[in-house]
Amino acid sequence: MAGMYHEDSRRLQDRFDTRRLADRLVERTVRDEIDADDRAFIERMDMFFLATADEHGRPQCSYKGGEPGFVRVLDPRTIAFPSYDGNGMYLSLGNALRNPHVGLLFVDFERQRRLRLNGIASIDPGDPLLARYDRAQLVVRVRATHVFPNCPRYIHRLELVERSRFVSREGCDVPVPDWKRRDWSRDVLPAGDPARGAEPLLD
Repeated sequence: MAGMYHEDSRRLQDRFDTRRLADRLVERTVRDEIDADDRAFIERMDMFFLATADEHGRPQCSYKGGEPGFVRVLDPRTIAFPSYDGNGMYLSLGNALRNPHVGLLFVDFERQRRLRLNGIASIDPGDPLLARYDRAQLVVRVRATHVFPNCPRYIHRLELVERSRFVSREGCDVPVPDWKRRDWSRDVLPAGDPARGAEPLLD
């Protein structure tokens, strides 16, 4: 798998005598396609972590959450996920427009399993999938370059208590977050934001 290791990765592998192991792991576990098992895992997840970097290599890491199935596998090389209303900074998506190389980490804390997917992101404002995601602003597609599991031994076992009440669910109203009702934010909210008509929250 081209592009998995660079000179500094190799230097550390040689220091700790793991080069042979690292090469074997690529040989045995890394692929550029999403298989049926990967698809089932990805499409039942309700969250993942997204890593991006700008053109200078300055990183961002963000949490993305939704209902199970909000990440869709479109074909063996492509996934898609929605971008919902957030804080308006667009740090991750802005990076993806500058530097489309992204990394996604899916973690199942209940079953203690994780999967990495690295790839090339694309964002089309007219993406036809947009209509299939209630309240989504954009859809991000990622063309997979590396798909591989990670050793699960350090994953803490956690149980889901409840999903966020702010997650978009078809036919359900999404509440306005408190921070959008405070004085410091109300006058700079974008036009059409539902929070503009919400009752102010005193600081």
